[in-house]
Amino acid sequence: MKLTIKLSCILLLFAYTLSYGQVEQYNYKRELTGITEQWHSIRLPEEVFGKVSQDLSDIRIFGITATSDTIEAPYLLRLATEKISVKEVAYKTLNTSYNDRGYYFTFEIPTAEPINQINLDFRQSNFDWLISLEGSHNQNDWFTIVEDYRILSIKNEMTDFEFTKLVFPSSKYRFFRLLVNSKEKPELSVASIAQYEIAEGVFRDYALKKFEVSENRKTRETEIDIELQLPVPVSHLKIDVANTFDYYRPVTINYLSDSIRTAQGWKYNYSTLTSGTLNSMENNEFKFSSTTVQKLKILIHNQANQPLTIDKIHVRGYEHELITRFTESATYFLIYGNKMARMPYYDIDRFADKVPETMKTLSLGEELVIEKEPVPLTEPLFKNKVWLWAIMGLIIVLLGWFSIKMIKKN
Repeated sequence: MKLTIKLSCILLLFAYTLSYGQVEQYNYKRELTGITEQWHSIRLPEEVFGKVSQDLSDIRIFGITATSDTIEAPYLLRLATEKISVKEVAYKTLNTSYNDRGYYFTFEIPTAEPINQINLDFRQSNFDWLISLEGSHNQNDWFTIVEDYRILSIKNEMTDFEFTKLVFPSSKYRFFRLLVNSKEKPELSVASIAQYEIAEGVFRDYALKKFEVSENRKTRETEIDIELQLPVPVSHLKIDVANTFDYYRPVTINYLSDSIRTAQGWKYNYSTLTSGTLNSMENNEFKFSSTTVQKLKILIHNQANQPLTIDKIHVRGYEHELITRFTESATYFLIYGNKMARMPYYDIDRFADKVPETMKTLSLGEELVIEKEPVPLTEPLFKNKVWLWAIMGLIIVLLGWFSIKMIKKN
């Protein structure tokens, strides 16, 4: 009986050591509270992202059972991105004509479907035209949808920019008439007509800790240095320009990806998030893959133009949440912070369509540092160097004595 009790205690101690060893590989933990169902969501707080890998591969949900076993709960990582739907609408080009006002293109849509976007593709480049769009049910009564809408194309050795997308409120007509106010005949290659719908994502707006604008006269660039309060996942950046005149400038958005300390000081390495054109035609919002960043550098290439006046920068990113399945009773923790961890693969990845649409969001406890067992230091065999030198001297003397003895024998 006593032997059985001893074996049970040893097994429990081993199980606890093994479970603690799994958790001990990570640096931080937060207790999860409010588990009542099989499926729950967990919103990742901003403080987590600076302590995990860029790909978020070192996030786990571990549970400690009543018998001190460690179990792992699977999860799906979801970003609350926009849901975009583009439905192409078939049409017929009825006729093209012109008068003193410009050139007309008339389209017929056989179906009773609404549209809110027309992408125009012209054969020529380098144009600056104003266009108007009208709708009609019978080609006799025309109703204005948009007017004096500017489209633009610039193509040269320094710039390749085109803005020919016509966006307007959803409209349902059988006939649409496009007027291009131009003395030159527009050579319309194709027009793509569609109903564009977007369900907005869930975003977090990030406050700026640092916002500095400087002019590099040598490179003719405006440099904007931005620092956020914390490393956070960023996917959208909007630049507000105070100037009211027309402009179009190449722009590059970089982020600090690495830094190395050298004898000459710190060396900073920047990687590109995205590039595009800052222009007076659009709202200058740039989208890119969600990336955890804290420091950003925006370069506006002014060429021979006067620098723009930058009013404000808006930085935001998608809400990140874990969709988690709990099948066993345990005390669960969100565990994170292990640069050596690899991305986990769970079965629920293959059955994402079976995840419930709605679920309760769990509460997260305060961040705790996971204590690690101290690594025992191996003591050197000889702490005092005198002993080491004495032994080396003794070895030299012995080698010399054996050498002399062998010489005498010969």
